[in-house]
Amino acid sequence: MINKIIAIQGNHLAKLNPLTDTSIFLAHEIQKKKYKIFYYDPKDLSIVNSKVIAKGFFVKFSYKKKNFFKILIKKKVDLSKCKFILIRQDPPFNLEYVSTTHILDNIKNKVKIINNPTSIRNISEKLYSAKFQKFMPSTIFTQDIKEIKKFFKIHDKVILKPIHSYSGNDIHLLKKFNFKFIKNFIKKHDHIVCQKYLSKIINGDKRVFLINGKVSGAISRLPKKGSFLSNMSKGAIAVNTKLTTNEKKISKLIAKDLKKEQIFFAGIDFIDQKLNGDINVTSPTGLKTLYDLSKINLAKTFWEELKA
Repeated sequence: MINKIIAIQGNHLAKLNPLTDTSIFLAHEIQKKKYKIFYYDPKDLSIVNSKVIAKGFFVKFSYKKKNFFKILIKKKVDLSKCKFILIRQDPPFNLEYVSTTHILDNIKNKVKIINNPTSIRNISEKLYSAKFQKFMPSTIFTQDIKEIKKFFKIHDKVILKPIHSYSGNDIHLLKKFNFKFIKNFIKKHDHIVCQKYLSKIINGDKRVFLINGKVSGAISRLPKKGSFLSNMSKGAIAVNTKLTTNEKKISKLIAKDLKKEQIFFAGIDFIDQKLNGDINVTSPTGLKTLYDLSKINLAKTFWEELKA
């Protein structure tokens, strides 16, 4: 009998929003197949006596009750005994994140981990897109102020992003070169992304879901009035969308590449048919939102592709 335990490495369960959270959506789906869900925080992951163990709790999810989860029992679990482990904690990809990938590397040949911890470590969500720059708006990755000044001379409006941020945090639209601001920004974030601003962001971006090397679905996210940020956490509204031929072609290419890199589940974003350079491999979101909009259940697809 296969051990029917799915472990989820995630943060502060009580703070998750069941209306939009992808981890809960995935867990709720696999519960139907009589799998048990074991949930633990990255800080509770250890190597003890050569075993990778986690302190956490077995939990049951429900969309029908006000309290969307019920803790069944607290437990210390040898993670090599699980059927699957989902790495689902929030970015930013910091040293704690790096450490957990190194710990989980010890058991990745014994248990299927989504996404592969070595691959998560090797694929920087923003820097990896440098491979696909021909599909992107004009973009540089640097901390060289002279290069940034040259970039500003070519482009009227420039988006500045930290390389290791997430959820639209610390993203700025600059209409002119501001030496002091940029110097401080680099001091805080080291290497940064400078990207030509695409004004059509006001019509929304497109989040594309890639599962097991296949383009599986997409939603569009419209920034709230007066904003250029399409993140749901920044007040954007999700709507149904269709991909253009060009977007499908680029998505297929990236999906194939990520599968080769052992990335099973990813999200990529387009603005005005251009890849915006965020290749989400740490904790992609949006599956519950897609389901609410279209009744397309990619949690089902996710587990079928994993052969759970």
